[in-house]
Amino acid sequence: MKKILVANRGEIALRVMKTIKQMGIKSVAIFSEADRNAPHVRFADEAICVGPAPSNQSYLLGDKIIEIAKSLSVDGIHPGYGFLSENADFAEKVEQNGITFIGPKSHAIRIMGDKLSAKETVKNYDIPMVPGIDEAVTNLDKAIEIANEIGYPILIKASAGGGGKGMRVVEEEAKLEEQMKRAISEAESAFGNGAVFIEKYVSSPRHIEIQILADTHGNVLHLFERECSVQRRHQKVVEEAPSTILTPQLREKMGQAAIDVAKSCDYVGAGTVEFLMDEKKNFYFLEMNTRLQVEHPVTELISGMDLVEQQIRIARGEVLSVSQKELKITGHALELRVYAEDPTDDFLPSVGTLERYRKPSGPGIRVDDGFEEGMEIPIYYDPMLSKLVTYGKDREEALQLMLEAINLYEVRGVATTLPFGKFVFNHDAFRSGDFDTHFVKNYYTPKVLEEEVKEEAYLAALMAMKQYQADQKKLRLPEVPSEIKNQ
Repeated sequence: MKKILVANRGEIALRVMKTIKQMGIKSVAIFSEADRNAPHVRFADEAICVGPAPSNQSYLLGDKIIEIAKSLSVDGIHPGYGFLSENADFAEKVEQNGITFIGPKSHAIRIMGDKLSAKETVKNYDIPMVPGIDEAVTNLDKAIEIANEIGYPILIKASAGGGGKGMRVVEEEAKLEEQMKRAISEAESAFGNGAVFIEKYVSSPRHIEIQILADTHGNVLHLFERECSVQRRHQKVVEEAPSTILTPQLREKMGQAAIDVAKSCDYVGAGTVEFLMDEKKNFYFLEMNTRLQVEHPVTELISGMDLVEQQIRIARGEVLSVSQKELKITGHALELRVYAEDPTDDFLPSVGTLERYRKPSGPGIRVDDGFEEGMEIPIYYDPMLSKLVTYGKDREEALQLMLEAINLYEVRGVATTLPFGKFVFNHDAFRSGDFDTHFVKNYYTPKVLEEEVKEEAYLAALMAMKQYQADQKKLRLPEVPSEIKNQ
């Protein structure tokens, strides 16, 4: 491969291009009119405008992106995450046009992109499943029958869902009809597919995912787990690796389950198998993400492997360079997704200009971003500014470094999740490792954060006053006349 087009934008486009450059490969960026001056555009060897700002007129135009790739003699297309990364039709068209899609084959994307077909596919591998029914349900009487059989509370989920859309928890039969209608309507609106299914709701769950790599020669291995239980609106905000609750035996068992999931669909490339874990440490298959994950840096740091490099090498047909026995966990890594969101206002997007943007740096600190001071935050895309990642010899060191990095991160002009991250990393439940996906619901309110901000402002004012008084004392000292000095 001599030239790779990155079909994405922002921090992930820039992160992928950095590895491409290190491998001695030329990179091509695509950009919308809103991203004309973005860092990833300047970093690439070549850059082409793909359309107006809205993603459905630019970054989602698969046919146009393929035509650009062909006109520039591109060998491979890396989709990043989001946009077209899990679009099976796009992956198939890329291959049909003689270009390598740096990701799994289209059939694996299709199978794992639908939760019902994914469950059906992994059945033969004895993968633990949440009790429920593995078929679409539209009939209320049937839904009531299933719910009574598995017991309340239940979870209604969209088959084609993700990001918490088309998902409803139902505590009692009286609310089942209304919640089913809502879930079906939301699924149709978000995914164009109203199919929903029912499963037992796992209370106090942990969200644990396993990173896998699979080459074209039948080799599959896992790169350990990531803990992703701190979420808002069913979407991750904080991730870490390794998890605080997995024993070596449980890690091996979950790792093998993830490998089996990959084998069930003839998976190739980097992928992530997600599991729910209950309070008794029983784990259940949730879904497989057929792409690079946002939180992949924490895995890279504890494993010492560049996942983008591995994706490219696998796409070139190379054999995995390591075996499972050679892999080991070294140190601990944490990640905070820094969103342009207001954590005091239900995490609503915060649009504006980055009047000041200074990111932290130093040993053990990694910032993957795609913004610079003076840039505007577009309303058209995901509001993530960056991924703030810290790495230490153990969890405590990574935690302390994270808190220092948050304090050093300066952002003005938009609200961010940095104060929320500080709240999380200082909280006793997180520091002890005793938390689950209900962390935000159980511990966080905007008022708590507002009080912390007020306290910090008060302490800063006190320190400023003390410094002012000290300066005033120095200014009041009378100057000794020169004739007295000389006596």
